[in-house]
Amino acid sequence: MKIAVNTRLLIKNKLEGIGWFAYETLKRITGSHPEHQFYFLFDRPYDESFVFGSNVTPIVIGPQARHPFLFYLWFEKSIPKALNKIVPDLFLSPDGYNSLSTKTPTLPVIHDLNFEHFPEQLPFLVRKYYKHYFPQFAHKATRIATVSEFSKSDIVSTYGINPDKIDVVYNGANEVYQPINPEAIVECRNQYTGGSPYFLFIGSLLPRKNIANLFSAFDLFKQNASNNIKLMIIGEKKWWTNEIKRSYESMAHKDAVIFKGHTSPDELKLLIPSALALTYVSFFEGFGIPIIEAMRCGTPVITSNTSSMPEIAGDAAMLLDPNSVQSIADAMIKISASEELRKSLSEKGLTRAKDFSWNATADKLWDSIIKSCC
Repeated sequence: MKIAVNTRLLIKNKLEGIGWFAYETLKRITGSHPEHQFYFLFDRPYDESFVFGSNVTPIVIGPQARHPFLFYLWFEKSIPKALNKIVPDLFLSPDGYNSLSTKTPTLPVIHDLNFEHFPEQLPFLVRKYYKHYFPQFAHKATRIATVSEFSKSDIVSTYGINPDKIDVVYNGANEVYQPINPEAIVECRNQYTGGSPYFLFIGSLLPRKNIANLFSAFDLFKQNASNNIKLMIIGEKKWWTNEIKRSYESMAHKDAVIFKGHTSPDELKLLIPSALALTYVSFFEGFGIPIIEAMRCGTPVITSNTSSMPEIAGDAAMLLDPNSVQSIADAMIKISASEELRKSLSEKGLTRAKDFSWNATADKLWDSIIKSCC
């Protein structure tokens, strides 16, 4: 079997959520199925570390698809030309994009439909592209994979897709994330926060990640309790909106906020288990990988009671209304004040995290590939 794969998000040292999904699943699938040939389609020069075996053929085709006009050219012109040469049995697209100009069976992984529910949070042309093309991508697909039951039902209800056409292939979490000993926690905190405990956020600083309310809640938390606790923000300021900026600049305790920027797993494997808790209070998520990463580390999780987050967290996290600054602050107060609560959430999280692994994700995605081809 020949499988062509959209690998444009496999970029060295720049892997984020969907990029990690592609990396972790493709590494396992290509390794587990050496009898099949995979053609990785890159939109720029690739790093050799992404060529996972002798059954992987890397192909670079332009243009670099990072703008709606270039999205169109890459998926509707360049991809069909490449597929005509390869003649694959399937085109797999881990980032949800599809090509409407090919007769090859297709399997896009549509992680979520955040752009349908929060369109105002995207640049105008990106918003227009997503809202115009993704319904067509979904209907064109031979099958669809997605990462939660919530996202599956959202795709069904929003686009009118037959649920039998959609496979749920839950995300996993990197195996480097594990609990560390108390001495390592002290060393990590000394290095990054001057020895202070800290709440942690991980993710792109998008408006739907609810950073503005998180800042306000942390400020309220600091005002109502005398402590040296800090807030560490890990992620790039891609969408640093006026609302987020105003929330941050109005903080009385902004000096207790640490912006870490893009951070590698080698650092995260120390920063996550050293945190007092993960504060992941997004308005909307298709899955929320940091929830599982934190649970794998035994770090307590505070997260939202909306979209997929209750499904992923189960009973192993504090769930709250992300629209309520007071609720977020109250959760921080409870977590910081109760060692017993932290221990309970840690134990539940370690158990819950066992339900999610990249091996399981890869196996389920492979099952979906087989269904799409046969």
